[in-house]
Amino acid sequence: MEFRVIFVSSRRCTIELLDQGIYFTDQEYEIWLDGRKAVTSRKVIQTVGGLKPDTVYHMEIRMGEKRAAQDVKTCYEYVTLNVKAFGARGDGVHDDTVCIQAAINCCPKDSRVYLPKGTYKVSSLFLKSDITIDLGEGAVLSAYTDRERFPILPGLIESYDETEEYNLGTWEGNPLDMFGSIITGIHVSNVVITGEGIVDGNAGFDNWWKDNGREKTGGAYRPRMIFLNHCDHITVQGLTIQNSPAWNLHPYFSNDTRWIDMKVINPKVSPNTDGMDPESVDGLEVVGVEFSLGDDCIAMKSGKYYMGHKYKRPSQNIEIRQCYMRHGHGSVTLGSEMAAGVKHMVVRDCIFEDTDRGLRVKTRRGRGNDAVIDDILFENIRMEGVLTPFVVNCYYWCCDPDGRSEYVRSKEALPVDERTPFIKKLTFHNIQAHNCHVAASFIYGLPEAKIEEVTFDNVHVDFAPEPTPEYPAMMADVEPCTNKGIYINNVKRLTMKNVTVKGAIGKEMEILGVDREEGIEA
Repeated sequence: MEFRVIFVSSRRCTIELLDQGIYFTDQEYEIWLDGRKAVTSRKVIQTVGGLKPDTVYHMEIRMGEKRAAQDVKTCYEYVTLNVKAFGARGDGVHDDTVCIQAAINCCPKDSRVYLPKGTYKVSSLFLKSDITIDLGEGAVLSAYTDRERFPILPGLIESYDETEEYNLGTWEGNPLDMFGSIITGIHVSNVVITGEGIVDGNAGFDNWWKDNGREKTGGAYRPRMIFLNHCDHITVQGLTIQNSPAWNLHPYFSNDTRWIDMKVINPKVSPNTDGMDPESVDGLEVVGVEFSLGDDCIAMKSGKYYMGHKYKRPSQNIEIRQCYMRHGHGSVTLGSEMAAGVKHMVVRDCIFEDTDRGLRVKTRRGRGNDAVIDDILFENIRMEGVLTPFVVNCYYWCCDPDGRSEYVRSKEALPVDERTPFIKKLTFHNIQAHNCHVAASFIYGLPEAKIEEVTFDNVHVDFAPEPTPEYPAMMADVEPCTNKGIYINNVKRLTMKNVTVKGAIGKEMEILGVDREEGIEA
């Protein structure tokens, strides 16, 4: 048995057990520190708290007769600023925004802002570089829902000589005015947000979600829970994020962000409440996070046409592992606002449960030829009750003005030009999908720009005894269905090794428009 330490702060550390299960361990284990039992767990990713700064601990993992040990040293901490010393009450009544912001602004480098147990009413809090913010057990950042309490981040501000643009606000891939998020970082670096506490957006259908939550009201679009704009080296660990007005976690043009051992929870019926929307990021690690939401659990993005083609910043160098994703539209989605592309992404050792789709690629004509999807790997995934495990839709029927135009929906080969998106290499390895409902896979490329390479290796799909009919993909001319097998259209090279489908009605595999097939029985 082996483990590694994946996060250390002045007060906590998080470990990852290796080869002991997917999200949950195969058996219970204990974590001992300096000969004293600290934690009993069944999670592959587990955090130990209550530590002292700048201290070496001998950590031992005990699982039955198995043992593994190593020394762990916590980080240096100069000083702790308790927000209550700055006037925050934490009584769930008074507005504590200014008091907490004062503590953040006054916090010196390598120090900690601490929120003890209590309910702190806030609007938008803004981060500062080189500090730690620690929400202790029982601490709740409880957000107001009154729009007038929130600052507005303008979408674009022109420079004095009108040669450049300063982008602050964003909405669904466009530079638009947005309300400041509950936790907002603008051009900050080396920040840790940690703890056992809760960040609660308090959103509901009587406030932010009214009218399906997509309209601009009060002068701006809805806030996120955590928004990181042009930030570097940010780690968020341990928190529970819930009841978001819109997207929950939104790293935006940011580098090297880490999201570890968290919960992101919204009602299944909540609109547009994606769990995480990394947009034009480089370096992203999502480990041990539980998602249960009303929209996509993780949706990789890189802007609509304007932002994608102006800045050409793909989302890339991404690892998602040991996560548990439930109830969303898609477990891991690429698009549809990804005009600068998504590249070099690995999703491994995850559970997808009762989501509409497992992998979900959403693109369409008009996203442009910088919208390249390449080097995407899914491996060691367990799916349960997922309607359609694999969906690649190059005809995504979106709500853009031209989203349902004949240009987008036509199945004829159209000219390849600057509006044409491309998909290169997709690999699915060692995946079990049980009790599916709609289709084993629905992959439909463009005839003029076929998906270059799709590989299924050691993949098994079976269907639920009483399946629910639904659309396999959001595209024109597709009807609800159940028990559809593997459907693949417009792929240059298709490889299948040890692929089984049980319970399909009709053909287990329907392969059309594929130039080269390997491992497929006629």
